[in-house]
Amino acid sequence: MTGQQRRYTMPFAVVTSLFFMWGFTTVLVDALVPRLRDVFELTYAQASLVQVYWFIAYAVFSIPAGLLLSRVGYKRGVLSGLLLVSVGCLLFYPAAELRMFGFFLTALFVLASGITVLQVAANPYISVLGMPERAASRLNLAQAFNSLGTTLAPMVAAAYLLSDRILSEQEVSAMTESARSAYYAAEASAVQGPFMALGVVFFLLAGLFSVTRLPSILEDRVLEWSSFAKVIRNRRLMFGALAIFLYVGAEVAIGSYLTNYFMQLGLEPLILESEVLRGIVETVSRLTSSKTLADLDPKGVVGTFVVFYWGMAMIGRFVGSWLTGVIKPGVVLSLFGIGAILLILTSAMTSGLIAMFSILAVGFFNSVMFPTIFTLALDELGELKPEGSGILCTAIVGGAVIPNIVGRIADATGSFQLAFPALVACYAGIILYAFRYVRRTALAT
Repeated sequence: MTGQQRRYTMPFAVVTSLFFMWGFTTVLVDALVPRLRDVFELTYAQASLVQVYWFIAYAVFSIPAGLLLSRVGYKRGVLSGLLLVSVGCLLFYPAAELRMFGFFLTALFVLASGITVLQVAANPYISVLGMPERAASRLNLAQAFNSLGTTLAPMVAAAYLLSDRILSEQEVSAMTESARSAYYAAEASAVQGPFMALGVVFFLLAGLFSVTRLPSILEDRVLEWSSFAKVIRNRRLMFGALAIFLYVGAEVAIGSYLTNYFMQLGLEPLILESEVLRGIVETVSRLTSSKTLADLDPKGVVGTFVVFYWGMAMIGRFVGSWLTGVIKPGVVLSLFGIGAILLILTSAMTSGLIAMFSILAVGFFNSVMFPTIFTLALDELGELKPEGSGILCTAIVGGAVIPNIVGRIADATGSFQLAFPALVACYAGIILYAFRYVRRTALAT
């Protein structure tokens, strides 16, 4: 290991911890969708406002976050992001206590604003912590730890956010006043506990970051609004931003509605009939909350399997870190896009466990998309990479738009499978982006 590599080892580890934490937090937010839909009796489109408020923060704050980092420095900027995330998590306590959906959305927006600052800083920072030709591989490795967080989060969600049955309005009305108060308190605590714990963890992570020495790689110049005007003229970057928009929208749409989709498929009886699948639910429940299978309602049972969606993404990113080191990243991106489309079509045209496992396997093919698109899009920008990162992170707003479209189609048709063509269109756009920039690709030497 060279002296420069040793210099980058600790910064890489510390920054990678941010990837883990925002992955965990983002998926925990996904798990709020089915719960809040029941608690507030929302349509799928209304429930998707959780994602709208979360991802709209990227559209609002990505470019200002780049400017902030250039003014206060990378380290102070990241500390600001961590503290903002911590405040957002802590706001879930009063939001749950008051049972106000609007308050939930406000807390989500504050939390997402902090995550935006972290994303704008961390992605380009990881890409320059080493040899340029290994940037895609390095970012895939960091994103693998992001996926580790997204894999663990559904276990916590199944145990705490989806584990008990939400009562209907009629059932709540039939309760005594004391029983109703106790029920609302239990509902509030189911959300409060996980996010209060996250708030404390992010605060402690800010403390760790404050005492860690980081190389001043991205702080050599001050960003100006005029510099963003330069990067938007780069077609490769702008098409990359569109690809990020489509990818994040498709990934979040699938992750947000998996539990509802599995309920629509009527999978609970099939899961309980299988000794292996029943054992998986029992094991995850006991590991995360010491609850038995009998304690879980149907959403808690089927929601357990969301872990495989994010788990496959984690495996795919470790694999992708190796693949993009030996094969041109654009080739890997196009092949993974084709794989995602084939699996979505399989799920749309089948039922039962085949439909479930084929849509879960899409997670594997999602794995390399964000880091690979990100590095391909920034490849020509040179010293303008921070501005390019701001543009690309703005495109993460696709997570607010595409899930809402999918939710509206599901509401109108009564079927998630009839909404899958919208997802296929997203991955087709990503494949076109890959083809555009890898027409002369071959095995890397």
